[in-house]
Amino acid sequence: MAKAKIAYVCTECGAHSVKWAGQCPECGAWNTLTETTISTPRPAGPAIAATTLDDLPADVETRHSTGFGEFDRVLGGGLVPGAVTLLGGDPGVGKSTLLQQVSANLMQSLPICYATGEESLRQIGQRSKRLGLDAAGMNLLADTSLENVLEQARHCSARVLVIDSIQTMTCANLPSAPGSVAQLREGVGRIVQFAKQSEVSVFVIGHVTKEGAIAGPRVVEHMVDTVLYFESDPSSRYTMIRSVKNRFGASGEMGVFAMTETGFREVRNPSAIFLSRESVDEPGSVVSVAWEGSRPLLVEIQALVADGSSNYPKRLAQGVDQNRLALLLAVLQKHGGLVVSDEDVFVNVVGGLRIAETAVDLPTLLAIVSSFRDRSSPARLVCFGEIGLAGEIRPVKFGAERIAAAAKQGFTKAIVPVGNVPKRAPGSIDVIGVRRLSDALDAAW
Repeated sequence: MAKAKIAYVCTECGAHSVKWAGQCPECGAWNTLTETTISTPRPAGPAIAATTLDDLPADVETRHSTGFGEFDRVLGGGLVPGAVTLLGGDPGVGKSTLLQQVSANLMQSLPICYATGEESLRQIGQRSKRLGLDAAGMNLLADTSLENVLEQARHCSARVLVIDSIQTMTCANLPSAPGSVAQLREGVGRIVQFAKQSEVSVFVIGHVTKEGAIAGPRVVEHMVDTVLYFESDPSSRYTMIRSVKNRFGASGEMGVFAMTETGFREVRNPSAIFLSRESVDEPGSVVSVAWEGSRPLLVEIQALVADGSSNYPKRLAQGVDQNRLALLLAVLQKHGGLVVSDEDVFVNVVGGLRIAETAVDLPTLLAIVSSFRDRSSPARLVCFGEIGLAGEIRPVKFGAERIAAAAKQGFTKAIVPVGNVPKRAPGSIDVIGVRRLSDALDAAW
């Protein structure tokens, strides 16, 4: 018998090395090279003939509804035949629960195969009964052999396959342990090939690391069509699903769900859960309009400025970039005439939402000024805008749509960059265009 070849594979980038080293030669990560047995090449299958666009079936635009409008939004409008969707999230966040609900909805029109390597069939049945799902005819399989899972999916003519989870699946020709780099790369490769050739939509659940990224090499996320992440605050009953990659829709799209006793329930008006009418009238609270995916979202920015308790003032931000907060405080001191260098500054986005765009620069500073002066912002005020280092207020994308969303929620005054002032204000909202930070402070108070 030929001796098996050994290679060392980086768990971060998937690069190969003939010998072990403390640092990966490709990505530079430390202590990420793991020993892996190289599998023997499999015989090539039959060649696939080329085709033209004219020979494609007429239903190339077909999408299937998952029964959740918010989940369809994240997927780009529905489930595409042959798409491979990778779903990651913290343990216990509800990945299996959501996909079991989605499977129960899809099986009303499509044959489903639900394969699990983490639970028994009895556990799946108990969850189905607890959620009150009508899924008596769903094809279930409890196995960790990927070859058998794909074969059983072919046998039951499934059009949708759920794999829970990819870290538990093993390929027979690889001697490495489940969840290793070699197993993940080979397993996802076979799943993608099966999905594309059979036009079977596949949902794959993936474990995450302590940093929140999907465990395994980054090549796994490159191979699949859609990558979704669960975002959940332990203190909140609401869960957000965000797409970080989508070949069939906009990346960055977000769907909001509420966990109930009967499983997930979609939230059709997410702005309502991120606004607290009682706290908006308090000092240090300002409402902004963030853009998430393809829709505006009204959020409440809270700030607290307190006397510093040490020689090193604290700067803490939750939901916005903490480095951006330090930059904004410097601009406030230089161009706003407000010195908070000796104060502790805390900023929070209500609801556990994370906002990466710069449109919340202006409301963040207004909330800080409101807390520092102990003065509430004007009633029914909304604002947005990017702040430059010279104290100028820069316009942001989709300004008219943001103002229209605020008017629909009943806001009557908006402080926005001059470049975002519409020719005709929607509804009865009063739009004030500002060019500099000092103008925005004067307009607010």
